Amino acid sequence: MKINRLRKIQELLEEQKSISINDLCKTFEVSKNTIRRDIAELEKNGIIRKVYGGIVLQEQEAPKTTNDTAMAVESDKLHKQKIAQMAASLVEDDDVIYIDSGTTTMHMMPYLEDKHNITIVTASIHVINIAAASAKFNLIATGGTIYAPTKAFVGPSVINCLKDYNISKIFLASTGISVEKGATTASPLEYDIKRYLVDKPAKKILMVDSTKIDSASLITFCNLDEIDCIVVDKELPIKYRDYFAKNNIKVIISE
Repeated sequence: MKINRLRKIQELLEEQKSISINDLCKTFEVSKNTIRRDIAELEKNGIIRKVYGGIVLQEQEAPKTTNDTAMAVESDKLHKQKIAQMAASLVEDDDVIYIDSGTTTMHMMPYLEDKHNITIVTASIHVINIAAASAKFNLIATGGTIYAPTKAFVGPSVINCLKDYNISKIFLASTGISVEKGATTASPLEYDIKRYLVDKPAKKILMVDSTKIDSASLITFCNLDEIDCIVVDKELPIKYRDYFAKNNIKVIISE
């Protein structure tokens, strides 16, 4: 299956750093044309880059800091904090919540300090570090293999851990959403975890900033009608307002 093959290619690169096209063909028992199509898709999503005879994981370069970029980064952070504050207001005393990996979800932590007897289940290293520094929370870390781009645990052990807990609210992140493609992720390694969470009998809250609207990443992990609530930083386009109203999905705007 294509999704599984894309995920496995990424896993192989995490282990081997580089891999040739011939080795990929032998590993998956498919043609070079099939592998080239897979490589093109992974490259388009910024996950890998091509080298002579094969592929390597794409290295993330640190952007040069200027006054304009610094202001843009600070503005982006502020928008995400406001989304996180509104999402945190949905948490009640004694809740067992899952906080997804992401640069928006991690900002929930300061706004949960006034809650009582909150249990946080997470695979996010950022969330784990913040929660572990406070005596306020019951913290359950899933464990697993560290996925460097999102600083989160991935792998079967994450899902095995999640099977044991009755979670009341799940706070999800997405790298892009659209009415047609649903909520998407750029990481095949995180797809299984997000999909499993969506299938759990809990309230699903999707947290996205306006830059994610009308865009789609590599893999759809759920349709938008599978969530219960979306928290955004700006008024949504009319087609999204109509869609969410039709499907009885609560919209919270942090602006």
